[in-house]
Amino acid sequence: MDYNHHVTGELIKRNVAQLLAEIPDGVDVVAAAKARTPAEVLEAVQAGIGIIGENYAKEAKEAYKLVGKRAKWHFIGTLRKHDVRKAALEIFDMIESVDSLEIASEIDKKCAQIEKIMPVLIEVNSGREPQKSGVLPDHAEQLAKDVSGFKNIKVMGLMTMGPSFDNPQDFRPYFTETRRIFERIKGLKLPNVEMKYLSMGMTKSYQVALQEGANIIRIGTRIFGEKDQKW
Repeated sequence: MDYNHHVTGELIKRNVAQLLAEIPDGVDVVAAAKARTPAEVLEAVQAGIGIIGENYAKEAKEAYKLVGKRAKWHFIGTLRKHDVRKAALEIFDMIESVDSLEIASEIDKKCAQIEKIMPVLIEVNSGREPQKSGVLPDHAEQLAKDVSGFKNIKVMGLMTMGPSFDNPQDFRPYFTETRRIFERIKGLKLPNVEMKYLSMGMTKSYQVALQEGANIIRIGTRIFGEKDQKW
């Protein structure tokens, strides 16, 4: 093992230990692995991370070759129709970023071909930002109703990003609103919809997200360090 890799591994190990020690029981930590190497992803898993979050199917496949089923795999990026391929769907245990009936239909169709029922979260664009993916808050309930009719998808909750802020407290109203939508959909008791997971919060905002009811947090820098950090 070269020196740089060893230092990186020790940092990841220490970061994961500190993070897991402070996270309440019942909260799942997803290691957001965008632009990280398969070796770094493996280090995180060996340090105790149980779920890897990938933004791109191609990066997920590379990391999967090294890590395999030692972790669960969540797709957390913007999902385009052409990304929904059977090979990619075989890797993922959950897709957190379903934001349209078209995408849901494509996932359902491809999963039927491989006899798989895919757990999904509906992504809510809580900041109502036109440049970001996610269904608008006012339309999330209807999308849950529409998606509940598919046989090879199971809606398991909601995910949101929120706008980008420096002050963690600024995220709070967006997490609060997403939680309200979550509870409203849960109260509908829709068939094939089990509102179990609320995925909110990243490195800057996860502590506020936990206060607002998140039980999945997606953490990148807090685990892996800054992307441009020199070892």
